[in-house]
Amino acid sequence: MALPRPRRTGAVILALITAAALVAGCGADSGGDSSDALDAPGAEALENADGKTTVEFWHSMKGANATAVDKLVADFNAANGGKVEIKPVYQGSYDETIAKYKASVQQKSTPALVQVYDIGTRFMVDSKQVVPVHKFIEKDKFDAAEIEPNIASYYSVEGKLWSMPFNTSTPLLYLNKEAFESARLDPNQPPKTLAELGELAKKLTVKDASGKTTRYGFGAAIYGWLLEQLLATDGKEYCDNGNGRQKLATRVQFDQPAAVQVAQWWTDLVRDGYATNTGRKTDDAQAAFKAGTVAMHLESTSVLRGYVDAAAGRFTVLTAPYPKVSETSTGGPIIGGASLWISGVGHSAAEKRAAWEFAKFSAGATPQAQWHTGTGYVPINVRALDQVDKAWTTKYPQFRTAVDQLHALPPSVASAGCLLGVMPQARKAAEDGLEAAIVGAKPAEQAMKDAAASVQSAIESYNTSVS
Repeated sequence: MALPRPRRTGAVILALITAAALVAGCGADSGGDSSDALDAPGAEALENADGKTTVEFWHSMKGANATAVDKLVADFNAANGGKVEIKPVYQGSYDETIAKYKASVQQKSTPALVQVYDIGTRFMVDSKQVVPVHKFIEKDKFDAAEIEPNIASYYSVEGKLWSMPFNTSTPLLYLNKEAFESARLDPNQPPKTLAELGELAKKLTVKDASGKTTRYGFGAAIYGWLLEQLLATDGKEYCDNGNGRQKLATRVQFDQPAAVQVAQWWTDLVRDGYATNTGRKTDDAQAAFKAGTVAMHLESTSVLRGYVDAAAGRFTVLTAPYPKVSETSTGGPIIGGASLWISGVGHSAAEKRAAWEFAKFSAGATPQAQWHTGTGYVPINVRALDQVDKAWTTKYPQFRTAVDQLHALPPSVASAGCLLGVMPQARKAAEDGLEAAIVGAKPAEQAMKDAAASVQSAIESYNTSVS
């Protein structure tokens, strides 16, 4: 079962902003970014090491996802005959993990291997602490073509992969099959655009004799990630300078017309009573869908296994591709999740090599097939689905939607996502704008304009710190 994503707290976001402002000093604090520290050692580093090489692996997986991590680690350790030991250590939410990583940089005690969420990519690149995995790939002549192109695209800078994708998600439209059937609608004809979704939400909303709404047509958390996805499906870039991939982004663009359209669409559905507003907390929005009080719902594929299990015996969970802003939209969604980063500064050649060996192992077809079925995350290896038991695929066709959606989209600048040093704060600002519009505090256009402006000083401070 996949667990809900951790939410972003104000205190942690502040810590991340502070970390971003200090990132320029990372190299000096930990001995500099010498070529030796950030080089990729070859296989001889482990062969020549005395005794067992132990690598501490910081991660943010819990519950069943942690069980899946432990299984991967156990399989790897067993295959290496005591020569290498990976020690997984849970560090809390994604936000908490990256904040702890920054603190460990200052204390010169980084873990050799760390799982960092997608929007921490710019920070990790700028930290001057890590060995880019493309160096290992080049040294080993590793076949990077085995990694799904759209996934590799997100974690690449100037065409080179910096971290090994690990747990990858894409957003989906979730449907309550029985709700559709009770409204005499075909669940196999899901909405493809926001307008279609809105029209179906009206037909799926149910009220009792007293006029109380017992089921809303639509519901989702006011979560900035969902807006990022909708902009990408419209082929729009979230930040400037090629989504921060040509050079450092200087502003966010979630106040553009497509984003305002999304905010207005959502506001109208809530105002007219066809969508529930459960606020920003993803747990609350997820609970509403699992309870059957919401017929259509936007969320990550990472919660799919949990939804299927929770709904068992009460209703059938179906999945559909993420909707587009309009019929003319030609883009597709961005991946989510996290990747594995190898720390270079302060670590021996054997530790760096061992971290790479695990990252390489975890990206294999069989481990990724195991990871996919155990969690719901999209396998990053193009051959992984060949390893999945056909009976399992037949039993859980819902899991295929995310994979097909990923394969249907050629990589683009928009779908690669925005690289921004203060992306967590930008996401929170987008949520501020959406919420202000949805609750009626501001008109949608003004709400999104103010939200984008609110993050400008943080972007400028970060860029100054790393330039």
